Amino acid sequence: MSLGFSRFSGLHTSSLDGPGAGGSLRRRALCVLGALVLAGCGSAGQEGADGAFDVLITDARIVDGSGNPWYRADVGIRGDRIAEIGELTDRTALRTIDAADRVVSPGFIDMMGQSTLVLLTDPPSAESKLRQGITTYLSGEGGSPAPQSAESLSPPMIGGTERRWTTYAEYFALLESEGIPINVVHDVGLTQVRSVVLGEGDVQPTPEQLEEMKALVRQAMEDGAVGTSTSLIYPPAVYASTEELIELTRVAGEYGGVYFTHMRNESHAVLDAIREAIAVGAGAGVPVHIYHLKAAGQDNWPLMSEALALIDSARTAGMDVTADIYPYVRNGIGLGSFLHPRHYASGTASFLQTLSDPSLRASLRREVETTSDWENWFRHVGMDWNNVLIVSAPEGIDPRVINRSVAEAAEVLGTDVWNAFFDLVQSGRVTVNPQSMNEEQKWQALRAEYVMIDTDASPVNPATAAGTHPRAFGAFPRVIAKYVREDSVLSLEDAVRRMTSMAANRLGLHDRGKVAPGMIADLVIFDPEEIRDAADFGTDAMLYAEGVDFLFVNGAPVIDDGELRNVRSGRVLRRGN
Repeated sequence: MSLGFSRFSGLHTSSLDGPGAGGSLRRRALCVLGALVLAGCGSAGQEGADGAFDVLITDARIVDGSGNPWYRADVGIRGDRIAEIGELTDRTALRTIDAADRVVSPGFIDMMGQSTLVLLTDPPSAESKLRQGITTYLSGEGGSPAPQSAESLSPPMIGGTERRWTTYAEYFALLESEGIPINVVHDVGLTQVRSVVLGEGDVQPTPEQLEEMKALVRQAMEDGAVGTSTSLIYPPAVYASTEELIELTRVAGEYGGVYFTHMRNESHAVLDAIREAIAVGAGAGVPVHIYHLKAAGQDNWPLMSEALALIDSARTAGMDVTADIYPYVRNGIGLGSFLHPRHYASGTASFLQTLSDPSLRASLRREVETTSDWENWFRHVGMDWNNVLIVSAPEGIDPRVINRSVAEAAEVLGTDVWNAFFDLVQSGRVTVNPQSMNEEQKWQALRAEYVMIDTDASPVNPATAAGTHPRAFGAFPRVIAKYVREDSVLSLEDAVRRMTSMAANRLGLHDRGKVAPGMIADLVIFDPEEIRDAADFGTDAMLYAEGVDFLFVNGAPVIDDGELRNVRSGRVLRRGN
């Protein structure tokens, strides 16, 4: 599908000594050309006597994030905000960028971008998101950086120093003091809350413990979290009752929070899982957002239309329910999730120690091969280990298993496939990409008005990571390259809407997500005929996306004419700010 956009080259910087270049102009030059957004660098309401812009983007095709058709105009940035839009070529600016008929859109918002701790422990990892045009991402899926206790936190090394924290207030202060190149939003993971108070076991809270858990949620919300989150297929979250989720999320509702959920089932029982998610939202009095909506497993693919109809029905009845997807038919999961979660009821570490017993392995194999009363991922891949790709493994595992199926890994390890599976599970955190979905359900979801986009991946540094799902590097450009250009499922304007304003509204970021005067200048400039995902499954899973020419985060150019700059203009976006 051709979008009718042509590519032209062109970039020029206006002279700092041009007409009207006074002290105010030179002061802003230090901010913009140094790529630092500093206190006192100006804002939309501080234009100075000369009325100059810090950055002027000309000849742009503006896709403004609202879903409206593109239009051609210039964009003037002053400080961290969009100051004006219109015919501005006669205006003075410190820097003028000729968009040369390329698209200017809001920066993309990743609705589930996982960890922010990696921004501190491995800062270059942020490039995997920035190269996609992502300027903001939501962190957490059940686990979250806070709350923490002395027992729950293994203190990371940051800048050569061991760092500790217990609350989001302390963690946010750490992010801000170190500096980050991308905006981050956090929810409070109910897995994290449960682990701090109850540990990893299959236990239910006493009334006193439930109050302690609610107090942790309240503290996180007061510190700026945007809601609660769950990952209900993983221990210990799987042990939480619906009533527990409602009680904890009701606290978030007191602060205008949202319930974000990786549901209890994404396959044969996906409809019941959606009903539970809606019940939590209704019981707590909050909106609901479903992470990476899917119907996994070939037998369950027809359920996707029913899942979307169920959400449509809830919305018609007045329940605020939204969802997101990632644009791939393989998911990412821990290999240990191929075993029934009840086996982890006494803690993961203690269970893994028992896996050396051949009789237990035989029993677990029979269970995996013959039962379906749980999220049985082996059945979802057609009971074929060739459909399960290994993408990362801990130290001590033969690195040749990476980017091979479990069946191929068995040959590398010199054993049969089931012993290879149990050996890999026992080794710890082995991550796999099962082929569990089809393209039809992606098309169906993308045609639903309330579906957004996520990577479902933390930032990844190719120099330090053993492997990952290609969505970590390519999810957002892939939406445009495949579902706009190639498959014609979406218009460019609708794709951008899902990746910007819709996500901003869900997160309460009402001054982001649109190209309009007064909005924060999180902006991306790209050629819609050239932007694409380069990462794929296998040996090239960690290739940066291509086609993002400029990326502004809070008004500062983080990607400048295709070059990544060492700029830390990102912010912690707290609820309500």
